[in-house]
Amino acid sequence: MTMNCVHLSRRSLILGGLGALIAPQWVLAGAQKEEHLADNVATAMRHSIENVNPPYLVFSKKEYGEMWLNEMSQRLTRFLKSEHDRRRILIHIHYEATRAGLDPQLVLGLIEVESGFRRYAISSAGARGLMQVMPFWVRSIGTPDHNLFDIRTNLRYGCTILRHYLNMEKGDLYRALGRYNGSTGQPQYPNAVFGAQKHRWLYNGPL
Repeated sequence: MTMNCVHLSRRSLILGGLGALIAPQWVLAGAQKEEHLADNVATAMRHSIENVNPPYLVFSKKEYGEMWLNEMSQRLTRFLKSEHDRRRILIHIHYEATRAGLDPQLVLGLIEVESGFRRYAISSAGARGLMQVMPFWVRSIGTPDHNLFDIRTNLRYGCTILRHYLNMEKGDLYRALGRYNGSTGQPQYPNAVFGAQKHRWLYNGPL
């Protein structure tokens, strides 16, 4: 996930379609740093991972959720052709992001940068899935049967981890994104996520 000019060029090639020729998909991603977690932090994160409920759109009115889902599905078409797959992923993203106290539009931008919405993406550092989660997190806060290529599992881990970093950085999203990417203090990654959010995923409809 560390990004310099060479990395950006490589990412543009991958997202442009060359990565589709490789199986499994290898994408550019960095390495969240494995760290010692305080017992209370680890317990809270494990509880978040284990607390599985049916996903749903978190809106004040059902019709508002459908409006959001329809609009985001259209925007997601360039990445996923199947309407069923788009709607399924979007419902999971909205639920898991909201559950973690994150902006779903930001999470959409992060996923675009991390994996281009490729469920089976793998980075050279070994990060996996939509949100490019490092496998050491399964050892730290999960169980051996957790599959990071499973959409729901990956999103739950990714949102829980970003929430953890946001707490560590006392609400500083710029630095939290840097931690998520393993490039704290460097502007390229947070700017890429904010840019994707601004140019593709901002939503001004009713909530």
